[in-house]
Amino acid sequence: MIHALKTVLIVEDEIIISILIEKLVQKLGFNVIGKVENGEDAIDAALRLSPDIILMDIQLAGEMDGIQATEKIKESIRASVIFVTGNSDMGTRNRAMKTNPEAFLIKPVDMITLKKHLDLAVGSI
Repeated sequence: MIHALKTVLIVEDEIIISILIEKLVQKLGFNVIGKVENGEDAIDAALRLSPDIILMDIQLAGEMDGIQATEKIKESIRASVIFVTGNSDMGTRNRAMKTNPEAFLIKPVDMITLKKHLDLAVGSI
């Protein structure tokens, strides 16, 4: 399924992972409109670009984590958030789920899983 008009913001502080996610998302037919590395830049980019979907890491560089950034973003815009993280502990998962994300995925994420959740996110937009 091609989603050329659906836009994605990638929030990931590890450059290599960010590039890999970007290539996967583009291969699935989505338009990556931005990549940022910390929570503060995620808020700024989300408000400026109004993406349809945000792929959000939880452990980010800087003072703010991905969950805090998501809370701030959702105060101002409607975007589907998919957490893509290496943090699988129950406390982190419970905090993240309070933001009503589209999904909570554990790295590494394969293409089939990412496609499934991007498609679900498109359906909720």
